[in-house]
Amino acid sequence: MNSIEKRAIAGVGGIFALRMIGLFMIVPVFSVYGSDYAQATPFLIGLAVGIYGLGQAIFQIPMSLAADRFPRKPMILFGLILFALGGILAATADNIYQVIIGRALAGSGAVSAVLMALLADLTREQVRTKAMATMGLTIATSIMLAFAIGPMLVASLGIAGLFWLTAAFAVCAMLLLAFIPTPLRVLTHNLADKSIVQQLKEVLAIGDLNRLHLGIFALHLTMTAIFVIVPKQLSDVLGLSVRQQGYVYMPLLIVGFAIALPFIIIAEKRQKMRQVFLAAIALMAAALGLLAFDSQLGVGLIIGLGLYFIGFNLLEATIPSWISKKAPVANKATAMGLNSSSQFFGAFVGGAMGGLLLTQSTLLAWGALALVMAIALALIFPIRQPPYLSSTTLKIPNNTDIQSWSKRIMNIDGVDDIVVMASEQVAYLKLDKQRLTDTSRQQLSQLTDTVLDI
Repeated sequence: MNSIEKRAIAGVGGIFALRMIGLFMIVPVFSVYGSDYAQATPFLIGLAVGIYGLGQAIFQIPMSLAADRFPRKPMILFGLILFALGGILAATADNIYQVIIGRALAGSGAVSAVLMALLADLTREQVRTKAMATMGLTIATSIMLAFAIGPMLVASLGIAGLFWLTAAFAVCAMLLLAFIPTPLRVLTHNLADKSIVQQLKEVLAIGDLNRLHLGIFALHLTMTAIFVIVPKQLSDVLGLSVRQQGYVYMPLLIVGFAIALPFIIIAEKRQKMRQVFLAAIALMAAALGLLAFDSQLGVGLIIGLGLYFIGFNLLEATIPSWISKKAPVANKATAMGLNSSSQFFGAFVGGAMGGLLLTQSTLLAWGALALVMAIALALIFPIRQPPYLSSTTLKIPNNTDIQSWSKRIMNIDGVDDIVVMASEQVAYLKLDKQRLTDTSRQQLSQLTDTVLDI
């Protein structure tokens, strides 16, 4: 990875981590401390926790549609401001309704898809799956860390203090945003000529993208349901308190990522993404099936969860990369917004489903989740390999009109996309080598004043 890509991964990963910890450290304690608010009822306490996810599911699409028409970083800043204001509103609340409004406001700052699109803009094809895998691990680790530190901090800070900490994390995320390079996207399509409905229809018409949306929906449905079901089982089978359970999740997640990493590399370098992707879904279905029959034994519970986390890491890494390859250049954020909405809606459904399954037998609970993944596998199976393009880095000639130069580059046959870092005087080109001709190579060499080996 070059220095620009490292800065982008560190900055975007830091923003994701701050947002996830700020959100989820409240979840394991609010059911207890939420009853202290005026007018609180069990239903309203649950609504206060879940309204954020629903807000994310609703607002991901309009935020991502806007991010394909306007620069991405201002959209992210706007979302982080809403996240901070929501935290402040909840921190100053003395009744449950103000907390709900605050959480809803924070959820409306739905910038996950825009962050992923920005990261895709700033990374080359060859390293994008690795970058997305890093984001997947960052998000998952942040959630685990939040569940571990929430109960520890609430004793000294109180629930209002946790909300203030959420707002502080949002401000820190805004500072990190300034650290991330600012790309100049050059598009051959003029989105101003299209309505929002046309823009959305264009993305929804791509069947393989819809299969990826189904995959992320099933992944987060089962993951959220697991975290509703498994705490009681870890307590009953292994005798672990809620505070101790974080020490089980973290090692399983890290080991799962270490095992998944070689397969992530194989998926990208050997162009086996479809095979690895489908194998991961099948592994998760098998892991949930194992839990249905053996979760009453400590060994069966740990092995089943470990296998699930391997598949979880594979899907978290490959789905964003696949979308960045398959989505139209001008609608990349829109496609990722639809995927993020599917993700959060899956989490919303998974939480409700997990609550229903909590009172059922372990065979029925885990079996139902295994069935969800098996159905997802059957529906996703027709998916085709993503397009495998390559990237190269160009030095922009001195005293160049970057906009004009970029458009001339885009008009060369075989060039699929270009992202320009004007301050660094470099540009990333996404190339389809099967379409490149000798004439194309000559044109690129003339425009860059160098002989390119592509």
